[in-house]
Amino acid sequence: MTGDNAENGTLVLDLAFPYRLLGAGKGRRECLFLLHGSGVDETSMVALARSMAPDAVLIAVRGRIPQEDGFRWFERITPTTFDQESIRVETAAFAAFAAEGAARHGLDLGHATFLGYSNGANLVSSLMLLHPGIVRRAALLRPMPVLDKVPATDLTGTRTLIIAGAADETYGPFAPALVTLLSRHGTEIDARIVPSGHEIGDPDAAIIRHWLAGSAATQLG
Repeated sequence: MTGDNAENGTLVLDLAFPYRLLGAGKGRRECLFLLHGSGVDETSMVALARSMAPDAVLIAVRGRIPQEDGFRWFERITPTTFDQESIRVETAAFAAFAAEGAARHGLDLGHATFLGYSNGANLVSSLMLLHPGIVRRAALLRPMPVLDKVPATDLTGTRTLIIAGAADETYGPFAPALVTLLSRHGTEIDARIVPSGHEIGDPDAAIIRHWLAGSAATQLG
């Protein structure tokens, strides 16, 4: 399910995770790290991200765990239980990747948004809790809590958008627990529900576009 074409850019293999860098070198300050859902690849998030942040640098990253015709971010045991060692190993690797990738390409993590969907969203929330300081803004689509043991992380100063699907029977019931968890650790939460299942689309893009505009206004204010 790899989309190798001019729009998706070239797959780069010089860091721990394969990635595509789109829109760099044009004086753009805002950037989005894109973390796809399970069973697909990094190109699956590009069109949606472009619709919500057309002027941002995009860093579309590929998970390292093979699944079906695509990839995921860490090993799962059941659809809603996950290998804790795999989470910690892959999250630590991603923390290093984000820091090194930002330095290499002249990106400011303070102006970055980490946009994750499903398994990718779960990697982002784990990154926030296990490696604070990397993520300042996170947009999590159809997420759930995945860590069995959560450290006493202080997320004060971070902003998080969580969008659950009203008809998402697998992950939807767990979204409120993640809202509570991240709120208790100090992040500023904006929690939404859209009338869909686990799939994502235009309603999510509209919410994120508005939320990103608010984030930019907050930084400028």
